[in-house]
Amino acid sequence: MRKAPLLRFTLASLALACSQAFAAPSPYSTLIVFGDSLSDAGQFPDLTGGTAGQRFTNRDADGNFAPVSPMILGGRLGIEQDELNPSTSVGIRPDGNNWAVGGYTTQQILDSITESSKVIVPPNGPAPGFVFRERPGYLANGLRADPNALYYLTGGGNDFLQGLVNSPADAAAAGGRLAASAQALQQGGARYIMVWLLPDLGQTPNFSGTPQQNPLSLLSGVFNQSLLNQLGQIDAEIIPLNIPVLLGEALASPTQFGLASGQNLVGTCYSGQGCVENPVYGINGATPDPTKLLFNDSVHPTIAGQQLIADYAYSIISAPWELTLLPEMAHATLRAHQDELRNQWQTPWQAVGQWQAFVATGAQDLDFDGQRSAASGDGRGYNLTLGGSYRLNDAWRLGLAGGVYRQKLEAGEQDSDYKLDSYLATAFAQYRQDRWWADAALTAGHLDYSDLKRTFALGVNDRSEKGDTDGEAWAVTGRLGYNLAAESSPWQLAPFISADYARVKVDGYDEKSGRSTALGFDDQERTSRRLGIGLLGSVQVATGTRLFAEVAQEHEFEDDQQDVTMHLTTLAAHDFTLTGYTPHSDLTRASVGLSHELMAGVHVRGNYNWRKSDELTQQGVSLAVSLDF
Repeated sequence: MRKAPLLRFTLASLALACSQAFAAPSPYSTLIVFGDSLSDAGQFPDLTGGTAGQRFTNRDADGNFAPVSPMILGGRLGIEQDELNPSTSVGIRPDGNNWAVGGYTTQQILDSITESSKVIVPPNGPAPGFVFRERPGYLANGLRADPNALYYLTGGGNDFLQGLVNSPADAAAAGGRLAASAQALQQGGARYIMVWLLPDLGQTPNFSGTPQQNPLSLLSGVFNQSLLNQLGQIDAEIIPLNIPVLLGEALASPTQFGLASGQNLVGTCYSGQGCVENPVYGINGATPDPTKLLFNDSVHPTIAGQQLIADYAYSIISAPWELTLLPEMAHATLRAHQDELRNQWQTPWQAVGQWQAFVATGAQDLDFDGQRSAASGDGRGYNLTLGGSYRLNDAWRLGLAGGVYRQKLEAGEQDSDYKLDSYLATAFAQYRQDRWWADAALTAGHLDYSDLKRTFALGVNDRSEKGDTDGEAWAVTGRLGYNLAAESSPWQLAPFISADYARVKVDGYDEKSGRSTALGFDDQERTSRRLGIGLLGSVQVATGTRLFAEVAQEHEFEDDQQDVTMHLTTLAAHDFTLTGYTPHSDLTRASVGLSHELMAGVHVRGNYNWRKSDELTQQGVSLAVSLDF
């Protein structure tokens, strides 16, 4: 009975991971892990008889070890369970891609990549030096790394625990050895490498309150600085995890992370192994619950700590899946604006030498289905457009229009909230002579991303990081068509060709909190070049009333996967580039509308517009009034 809270937490975590494995983006081919006991998925046999192998965290109510952070992260990324197994397992499970081994020093981590991997009892364990199993390292014998995999690297703590670090020089050397593991992976072909910064060893039950606390905290910082200095020289996308700051936040505000308040979370632990068992939430305490504690034993996290770290890692690598949708929001606004203009152009022309003014209001719906490297999202927006035209002669009329658009997009698993206000100005021209017709428009605009709120799971709660930025957009569009029927005919049918060019730039910005989870993003630019072919038709359904419709098929030439360069705001000098949304090469659009003349020179118009590509659906409705004078 005393372990029921852990059972509920573990089952919930695994259910969540499984559900997200099917629903969430999964841009990486697999997850490959190197490190020590903080990431060990069960290399050593479980001496109590379990088949999963020993992991260095708490057990659940059934006696099974809780998952470690890369196992949770892999589940959220949709990685098959067997791929997350230990690489050199001595249990009955097939070998997987987790090469982390409890007790490994930074040199042994490097050896497991380039030389050999040994499941070996560490010097401070029972039967030190005993080798359960050995196999060639991941890149031994000239093997190459998978460039599409995500690599996950931890290490350094055992260099301290085994007495190999006794000075700043030793700490710097150990940090350099861990960086050498990342370097070896990069040289073998790896592109995406996630690296832990070493937790503050002084803030663990093993050393908290002892004379070693402050020296170890300082040496942990030296290790991390050395690690960062050398990671910055590696030609790969190095994704640092600022674990010391994250855990510091958890200790400063435990209830925000589901941890117990009023407890010594550093000086006590859950199991009582090598540390003081917590009297309330420890395994023999009044209300045993490891989810309320950060440490299972003297140095290893509970499931709460592992879940927190996995969520932190996921929040970083999933951010581009949402942020690369920001330029798409602006492109959707440009398309809606152009639709509004094309609909207005169906209104009968005013007499030569006269003006025609119009006002239109509308609403849009934008739906992004999830991609392999982009989040799903649902958008809503509305707009007000004003404009007017002047008819020069029988063949030409020229005009100006301005539009104000407000758009909101909810994206991702936790419904991040992104808002965009767009201010667009357009100059346009129309031509018609005999049965030939053409139109063209040039649009420029200012983008105001005034409220960007990225939301993600972090432990038992959600966290949001906020920012704002600006941008710019401009576009040019043109069509050339030929009417199959005479102008006097009650029906019109006109095939046409179209060309569109648009460019959107979203300025870079930093999220404002300064916390471990806050990110900074560089500028994003997204260009669209499209050619299309379509059919425009209309029919006079009553005196003064005309029904018109349009359908077109367009090809997008700028369909490369988008990416964004980013950094943790707490580690601003260490940026990395990750991939996101991929525009589609083919787009179908259609519209239908009705125009009615209320009185001479006064027309009212209603429209419905629809666009569809593989994972993008955009719809809009509008109502407009025009006046000739």
